[in-house]
Amino acid sequence: MQRFRTLAKSRRSLSSLCSVVDVFQQRKFSAHTAAFARDEEQVRVEGGAASRTVIFNRPSSLNALTTTMGSRLIKLYESWEENPDIGFVIMKGSGRSFCAGGDIVSLYQLLNDGKVEDCKNFFRTLYRFIYILGTYLKPHVAILDGVTMGGGGGVSIPGTFRLATDKTIFANPETIIGFHPDAGASFYLSHLPGYLGEYLALTGEKLNGLEMMACGLATHYYPSEKFDWVDHRLDSLVTDDPSVIETSLEQYGDIVFPDKESVVRRMELVDKCFRHDTVEEIIDSLETEASKSGSNWCSSALKKLKDASPLSLKVSLRSIREGRFESLDQCLTREYRMSVHGISKHISNDFCEGIRARLVEKDFAPKWDPPTLGHVSEDMVEEYFSPLGESDLELELPVKTREAFL
Repeated sequence: MQRFRTLAKSRRSLSSLCSVVDVFQQRKFSAHTAAFARDEEQVRVEGGAASRTVIFNRPSSLNALTTTMGSRLIKLYESWEENPDIGFVIMKGSGRSFCAGGDIVSLYQLLNDGKVEDCKNFFRTLYRFIYILGTYLKPHVAILDGVTMGGGGGVSIPGTFRLATDKTIFANPETIIGFHPDAGASFYLSHLPGYLGEYLALTGEKLNGLEMMACGLATHYYPSEKFDWVDHRLDSLVTDDPSVIETSLEQYGDIVFPDKESVVRRMELVDKCFRHDTVEEIIDSLETEASKSGSNWCSSALKKLKDASPLSLKVSLRSIREGRFESLDQCLTREYRMSVHGISKHISNDFCEGIRARLVEKDFAPKWDPPTLGHVSEDMVEEYFSPLGESDLELELPVKTREAFL
C-alpha cells in the first residue's frame, strides 16, 4: 500500500512537471510566433489581379530599413520571380514616407554595443536585395510618395519604373553623417546628367518629384490626388509586359517642369563647379562663382560642404567617379568594402559621430576626425577602397545566375 502511495505521488509530480514544461513550450512558441508576426508586419504584402505589392510598414521610423526587412524582401522577390501567376511587383511605403534609408540609429547602437558583425550583415543583406532588384526578370513599380532618402533610393531606383509625386523628397545625405552614398548610389548618381551626381553626393541636397523626373531618377510624375486612380489601375492590370504597364502609367502622368530656381536649370553652373578632380578645387570654384555673382545657390552649396565630414567628402567624390565606369554589382561590391571600413572605426569614427550629432544627441556639432580637408591623407582615402582583411568576407552577389548591367 505504501509503495502504491509513493508511486501515485511520483506520477502526480511528473504530471505537474509536464504541465509546467507544456506551458513553457507554449509560451516559447507564442513568443516566437509573435516575433515572426512583428517581423512580417515590417514588410506587408497585398495582392492584385496579377501583381504583388510590398509595403514598408515602419511609419514612425519613416520606414527605415532593417536587416529583417531586407531578408524578407529577398525571400518574397525570389519566390515571386518563379511564380507564373505574378506578372509584376509594386513597392510603396506607409505613412508620409516611402523609405528614409537604413535604420542608422539602430546601427549606431549596435556599434556602440560592439556588435559589428550584425552591422555588416545589414549591409550584406541590403546590397544583395538591391542587386536582385537591379537584375529582376519582372517589371517593378516603386511609388516614391514621400521621403525617399539614402537606401530608400537604393531599393527602388534599380527597378523598372519609379513614380514620383508632389510629396517626394529625395536625397543622399550620407556625408553629413560621416558616411558615403551607398546602396547602389555610386551607380545611379554617377549616371545622372553632367556632374549632378557629384553635386547630390557631396552636398546631400534634396530634389523634389519634378526634379527627379527631369534628371531621370524617376520615370513618371503624378500629383498625389491622382494616386487612387493609379493604384486602382495597377491593381486591376493582368500583364507581365513592361510596355503595357508603361502605357497604363502614362494615362495618368502629368507633363510639368521644375521652376526656374531648380538645380536642373543650373546644370551649366553645376558642371562648371563640380567637374573638378578634388573637393578642394570644387570649393574654390564655388567660392569664385559666389564672389563674382553673389549666387545664393553657390553659398548654400558651400555651407553644406563645410558642414559635411571632410573624409566623407573625399571618399564620396572618388566613389562617384569610379561608379561611372562600373556595373551595378561592381559598385555594390566596392560600396560594401567602403561601408565595412567606415563602420570599423580603424580609419575614423565619423559615422558614429555624425549619427550622434544629427540623430541621437542632436547638438548638430559633430567633431570630425580628421577635422579639415587638409588633414585627410591620400592613405586614408585609399584604405576606404582597399580589399577587406582575412577576417572579413567580401560581398557575395549571385552574379553567376543573375546578369549584371552597365
